Amino acid sequence: MPNIAAKQEVIQEIRNKVEKAKSMVLVDARGLSVSDDTKLRKVLREADVDYKVYKNTMINFAIKDTGCEGLAQYLEGPTAIAFSYDEATKGANLINKLMKDMPKLEFKAGVVDGVVYDAQGMTVIADIPSREVLLSRLLGSFKSPISSFARVLNALAEEKGSGGKPEAATEPETEAVS
Repeated sequence: MPNIAAKQEVIQEIRNKVEKAKSMVLVDARGLSVSDDTKLRKVLREADVDYKVYKNTMINFAIKDTGCEGLAQYLEGPTAIAFSYDEATKGANLINKLMKDMPKLEFKAGVVDGVVYDAQGMTVIADIPSREVLLSRLLGSFKSPISSFARVLNALAEEKGSGGKPEAATEPETEAVS
């Protein structure tokens, strides 16, 4: 009987994480060395990404009625899950970077904002820059035209202040046509 209670606790733990997470990444970490696994866990922990290996049957019970049922088809072999709570692409991005040094680490599938993706889809998502990078790019694209416009206005103001006519405002001399 205590075995059933322990399983129910694990299922509830997974379900709570699924409900809180903005994204989940299922990975196959079979064949990783102890040092690689330790490095993976350390990098994810430092980035506030929850990473844990669970039994597939426990994951399967936990994802029922959560909108993540599509992950059930990917629950074969050893499965580890990385839960990202603050940024949807963080876990996938970090794992993708680590995969370059750890060729045995593989995406299985994942869920981002309620949408289930296969391994290939998770690779695409992993290449999406972080929210901060995207915001800085957006602000940079706003800043560039505004800065150019401000420089033009400043040049016009300086020319008017010095009493001269701006070069762009001078009209070309035209000959009178009779």
